[in-house]
Amino acid sequence: MYLKRKTDLFLESWKQTPDRKPLIIKGARQIGKTETIRRFAEKHYQSIIEINFALMPNYRVITTDGYTVDAVNRAISRLNPSVRLIPHETLLFFDEIQDHPDIATCLKSYAQDGRYDVICSGSLLGLYYKSIESNSIGYKTDYLMRSMDFEEFLWANGYEEDISNSLLDALLSGNPLPEATMQAMNARFLDHFLLGGMPAVVRSFVESGTFSGTADIQRQLILDYEEDIMKYADGMDQTRILNVFRHIPVQLARENKKFQITKVADGARYKDYRGAIEWLQNAGIINTCYCLHFPELPLKGNYDETKYKIYMADTGLLLAMLDEETLFDLRSNKNLRTYKGGLYENIISEILVKSGCDLYYFKRNDSTLEEDFFLRTPENIVPVEVKSTNGNSKSLRTLIDSDHYPEIRFGIKLADTNIRYANGIYTFPHFTAFLLRRYLREKFMIDPLPS
Repeated sequence: MYLKRKTDLFLESWKQTPDRKPLIIKGARQIGKTETIRRFAEKHYQSIIEINFALMPNYRVITTDGYTVDAVNRAISRLNPSVRLIPHETLLFFDEIQDHPDIATCLKSYAQDGRYDVICSGSLLGLYYKSIESNSIGYKTDYLMRSMDFEEFLWANGYEEDISNSLLDALLSGNPLPEATMQAMNARFLDHFLLGGMPAVVRSFVESGTFSGTADIQRQLILDYEEDIMKYADGMDQTRILNVFRHIPVQLARENKKFQITKVADGARYKDYRGAIEWLQNAGIINTCYCLHFPELPLKGNYDETKYKIYMADTGLLLAMLDEETLFDLRSNKNLRTYKGGLYENIISEILVKSGCDLYYFKRNDSTLEEDFFLRTPENIVPVEVKSTNGNSKSLRTLIDSDHYPEIRFGIKLADTNIRYANGIYTFPHFTAFLLRRYLREKFMIDPLPS
């Protein structure tokens, strides 16, 4: 069973580009990169040459004689004389290139030659570019792929693509959704919450119609990530990276969810662990949410790099890291409010990142004022508050009403409730979070902002 991905659309667009450059698809392991590329290749090429440098280490010698198209093609054909190198009808698919990052050096030659399409794929690529002799800057296209988002999850469960437009229309109009839609979407959101977006997990659920076996798949993926850390991280960094990774659920369970390095290990200091956090971020395993110096534009560059929260990039994998008692409570009682709201924050952080947003929060040092996330329009900063139920929004109210924050004119609250607007606060159901970026873009263009 193939699960439709948004990457499918990107690949089709790339193929239609006359002067397309070699493509590098990055992303965490087991998110569907290889399967997606193979399906695309089978549709468009007479000849597909797939080389997996992790499983086929003997092919790491193909750059020994040089990085030109002729040199690499000759080396490939020497190792496998049966390959067909048909000009303009051949795709060279280099997979797991983190095990032979030097292959990227030849992309400039393939881009200039133009006879063969090239797609590279692999995990942890952000970490390995530094070891590439020349990474063909200006002669390649980079694409970051993540695990399935909520919209893709809906597609996998039989919903048509226009479901997103239907929900967006309701947000833009401000009209409450029908009760039947609320119930259906809340049920799907709960499923997505528990399963996450790893394709193997989603496929098991869709094919069987049950959660049976999905937790085992998730736990194995966590073990795979830890194996990657031991395989690819250098020396002492292995212990530091594992310490950070294993402390994510522990620190999300605290009232103050700012990640504290001092809680990770005795004597731990930020300067020693900064590289560990960057490693996990570059590997696509975590998302980092930085604390703003002050809630004002621009957001980029306006944050304290020493103050941050760490969320898992896939909430389903976060759940796999929790203790059995918590998991039983989640699955049997649907008690998603455990971990002091940390689970809700994680799923919303994941959704925002997958929709193209960076993550920022704000906590004022001299008060209890704290806001979960911030988005923006061209002229305004938009605070986003996440509520597990539909409680009061004291911090959101303060940010909107106070003269200290002139660039904040309205805010968004995500809660367990229907669509409504009151006194500068737009309240939306949790399951609409994947539409917030589109909503702000279209709302800003169509309607005047609230006064």
